[in-house]
Amino acid sequence: MLRKLALLVLLSTIGRIYGQDTVMYFFTGHCYQVDIPGYHIDERLKQLDFSPYAGVWLGGDLTTGTMLTYNSIQYIDTLFDLGNPETHWALGNHDARNGNWEWYEEFTGRKTYYAYTSNNITRIILNTNILPVNCEMLNEEYKIISDVCDTIQYSKYLILIMHHGLWHDVPDLPNPSTYAFSDLQYWNANCDSVNTSFVEVVYPKLVEVKNKGIDVICVMGDMGSNPKTFSQMSVDSIQFLGCGLDQGDPEDKVLIFKYDKVSQVLTWGFHNIDSLLATQQFPK
Repeated sequence: MLRKLALLVLLSTIGRIYGQDTVMYFFTGHCYQVDIPGYHIDERLKQLDFSPYAGVWLGGDLTTGTMLTYNSIQYIDTLFDLGNPETHWALGNHDARNGNWEWYEEFTGRKTYYAYTSNNITRIILNTNILPVNCEMLNEEYKIISDVCDTIQYSKYLILIMHHGLWHDVPDLPNPSTYAFSDLQYWNANCDSVNTSFVEVVYPKLVEVKNKGIDVICVMGDMGSNPKTFSQMSVDSIQFLGCGLDQGDPEDKVLIFKYDKVSQVLTWGFHNIDSLLATQQFPK
């Protein structure tokens, strides 16, 4: 019995030495590349080794028309393993504009908006392309946001992953037009009225979650030009992050989260994608 206990302690120690108590999540967005034939996704993502990461989070606009053809989304699946429960994809306008959203559900096993929890991190993936003409979907998505925010208890973090810049008028934040490709100040979270913007009906719920002692992070992918990254906290201590790729620009950055499963502390940083590709090493 003592020998068995000693072996378990040794294995646990070895696991900690090799970082098994720490997981990493990779986030990128705005990945399409218009000057390359075929599937139009950034060539660096095709070459990058994703095996070190526990999950890949995609901020949308993967190709110029991701669901234009079935072959295109099949190819995306070979790169990112869309059926993996730790792969999360927030649809961008280039992904969604040709319809065929049922292919998303086929390959992911999920709707285009959902909530998911693992490692005491709850994620809400938004489809910011849903318009008020489709009230059933829009209201259902908002119900997910509401239900999660109302009932969340045990998670240490709540992360909202989205494509578009919805954060217009969030206290202490510049308007998305200054750092993102989109500024959807008139985006509606539901069909109750025209006054259901992000800051009016979603942001207050996030503040309620923060007041429960749960850290809240919003991440968007409709970026990549200038600036390359965005990181700012609102007056209510909600963290807002964003980054994206821009046609192979050597200054492009991706966002990498590191989560210690023992301490349950999540940290993050922006990393140059060319440097990651050159070394193919897990960032320190």
